[in-house]
Amino acid sequence: MSHDFLSILQEKEPTFSKGQKRIARYITESYDKAAFMTANRLGKVVGVSESTVVRFAVDLGFDGYPSMQKAVREMVLNRLTSVQRIEVASNRFGDQDVVTTVLHSDMEKLRQTSETIDRKEFQEAVNAIIKAKRVYILGVRSVAPLANFLGYYLNYMFNNVHEVTGFSAGEMFEKIVGVNADDVVIAFSFPRYSSSTTKGAQYCRSAGATVIGITDSKLSPLGSNSDHVLIAKSDMVSLVDSLVAPLSLVNALIVAIAAKREKELSQTFANLERIWEEYEVYEKQTEK
Repeated sequence: MSHDFLSILQEKEPTFSKGQKRIARYITESYDKAAFMTANRLGKVVGVSESTVVRFAVDLGFDGYPSMQKAVREMVLNRLTSVQRIEVASNRFGDQDVVTTVLHSDMEKLRQTSETIDRKEFQEAVNAIIKAKRVYILGVRSVAPLANFLGYYLNYMFNNVHEVTGFSAGEMFEKIVGVNADDVVIAFSFPRYSSSTTKGAQYCRSAGATVIGITDSKLSPLGSNSDHVLIAKSDMVSLVDSLVAPLSLVNALIVAIAAKREKELSQTFANLERIWEEYEVYEKQTEK
């Protein structure tokens, strides 16, 4: 419902009371602000009671105001420009302690991710990666570090890992043109969703590859074009996309894959430790 919230308002508009029309008008014109208001605050801004706001949410088909607010927020995350994000952050944080607010928000996203991720889907994704002939990792713009991080560790475990990050749409297709049914593609996309990642996932899937989408919803552009969807909650913090929960999910993927390839990894890292020691890759700890 959230991805078409404004259409719902337009459809239901003829049935609204005068107070509900004021709420709908405000949300339509200032959804970037309304998304982060309590029911009480929204009511005061438009001149209706808090109970009227709550009834409005229920009349739209939600089970309460929090559900409607979540739908508006999800719509906002994909529509806001960078300038609007700064304005929203200013209204959202006000005089609050930014460190506490951001850390608590990240902890809440971790909790939500833990509760919503499908363990069966997660295990199927792990098995698909292990069986793949080649692994491609797609992640552009703000999620490129997630792709780089995952690629860094998968390169210790597999011989044919390809990171596709920071490329234009044309360059991306040049990198993935050879994908086939033996391959797995792991793609990252969070609001504001990258169109090039969505198109890349569509192409890989049409070529027979198994696409694992790491995104915030099965209904997201990437989620709709993936064979396995691993959901991680993200949040908008001013200009910054909070990717704490997605990174934690990546950690879980790496640990799960490593556990299944324990013997191979033990030999690999035994060789690496010898090389690191010989070439003094790491600083040596000395007793003082």
